[in-house]
Amino acid sequence: MIKIEHLTKKYGDRYALDDISFGVRPGEVVGFLGPNGAGKSTTMNILTGYLSSTSGKAMIDGMDILEHPLAVKKKIGFLPEQPPLYPEMTVWEYLSFIYDLKKCTLPKKGHLDEICDVIKIADVKNRMIRNLSKGYRQRTGIAGAIVGNPEVVIFDEPTNGLDPKQIVDIRNLIAELGKNHTVILSTHILSEVKTICDRIIIINEGKIIADEKTENIENVIRRNRRISVRVDGPSASVLAALKKINGVRYAKVAASYSDGTASYLIEGDDGLDLRRPVFFALAGGGWPILSMEYLGASIEDLFITVVDDEGAAVPDKAV
Repeated sequence: MIKIEHLTKKYGDRYALDDISFGVRPGEVVGFLGPNGAGKSTTMNILTGYLSSTSGKAMIDGMDILEHPLAVKKKIGFLPEQPPLYPEMTVWEYLSFIYDLKKCTLPKKGHLDEICDVIKIADVKNRMIRNLSKGYRQRTGIAGAIVGNPEVVIFDEPTNGLDPKQIVDIRNLIAELGKNHTVILSTHILSEVKTICDRIIIINEGKIIADEKTENIENVIRRNRRISVRVDGPSASVLAALKKINGVRYAKVAASYSDGTASYLIEGDDGLDLRRPVFFALAGGGWPILSMEYLGASIEDLFITVVDDEGAAVPDKAV
């Protein structure tokens, strides 16, 4: 459904996107992750026709966005980070305006009523947008994005600035939309993708550094095994023992505590499971291990690891 090939966007000498490639299959929900300034919004804006690329291709359903802009845009619903709402309109007037703007051919009242029910804004459809809470404004923006029943829906930071309850509501709504649409969710909030997305793509400094199914995403750092271990013992001696372990690339004190314990970050060679050799090294010194965690057990650790590690890049996948 979506295919990006060698996409590059330059501003002067700076690369906002540096030769990225990936694909999204029909019906797939993909989380597009990255820190602020990584290139997420640039990619979304090129996909939706708001920006042109310097080189490369962005295609929807086999059509290049630059060669067939109108046909492609009919297949896309887009919610930018700041929803383009008109505060002087009611919700219904806004959706009606979007319906006419998109030249939608579905039965107007029935289609918009269905959207209001699905997005759960039927009870505020006659209220002025300026009088709505931010959560309802975000829902109205989502409703506008799916007018015309587009095949692809793209969300750019959809929960930005919402309170915790509103965030949960919007996440649930996106998950529901994912049952009938191809969805790209661009965000830097990691917990959003864990329960919603089928696949995760991580971008940093304009390059794709990870692309994997959500349940398998931790595999991308198995070449660079890291663990965090908290030990009760003299930090200088413990650190020296850790550095002597066969296959350890580096070890450092991550934090020291008032009870005399310290946490250590340890990195091993590709494919090496550090847990057993670390246990035996510390047991030999008589230093109790209070906790040991593989950094990859959570999506947050994964994100920090692959973004911070220049060597963690994996080959792009064409779908």
